[in-house]
Amino acid sequence: MNYKNLGNTNIKVSTICLGTMTWGEQNTKLEAFEQMVFSLDQGVNFWDTAEFYAGPQKKKPTVIRRN
Repeated sequence: MNYKNLGNTNIKVSTICLGTMTWGEQNTKLEAFEQMVFSLDQGVNFWDTAEFYAGPQKKKPTVIRRN
């Protein structure tokens, strides 16, 4: 497994991340634990537990009136 520093720290995180967003919906509890154990055995130490990421806010158009 390859690792990189997390930002400007000396914390090493794996370059492969395990995403967990769909756990509990698209797999069973047993399957989730199997995935955790497998990823740890492979050296993964970076897990993304976010449910979702919001997109950038859309800017409202500027309206200029002419008199």
